[in-house]
Amino acid sequence: MEIEQACHTHPWTSKTMQSCLGGRYFNAALYQDEQLVGFYVGERAGPDFTLMDICIAPACQGQGLAWQLLGHFKARCEQDKAENIFLEVRVSNEAAIGLYRKAGFTEMGVRKSYYPTAQGKEDALLMGKVLLDPELSGD
Repeated sequence: MEIEQACHTHPWTSKTMQSCLGGRYFNAALYQDEQLVGFYVGERAGPDFTLMDICIAPACQGQGLAWQLLGHFKARCEQDKAENIFLEVRVSNEAAIGLYRKAGFTEMGVRKSYYPTAQGKEDALLMGKVLLDPELSGD
């Protein structure tokens, strides 16, 4: 929760975080010298997977750790035969949008006034990536 709270102006609650620790959710943590420095939460819904949350401790940002976690998430999705992976991100989060574009995600749409801000609401950019096209897989 410390990293979640340090990374977001409107972080998840402890209850929300705990609800994402089983069932259709999966996660991974990243440690440096036995210190937790980042994590992600993913969700599986049929053949599609969603990156629900990804955070790197502010003191550790800019070291490529989010790239490592995103790679782990993608590998997990591929291992579980995901067809598509999705995410949403604040339109103001240029660093994250750049990371997702570099990883091959494309913009799919916008959710208007989705995220809360100190001044009201902010749009969410929807992004996705096709991993396995069932039309081409021969299944």
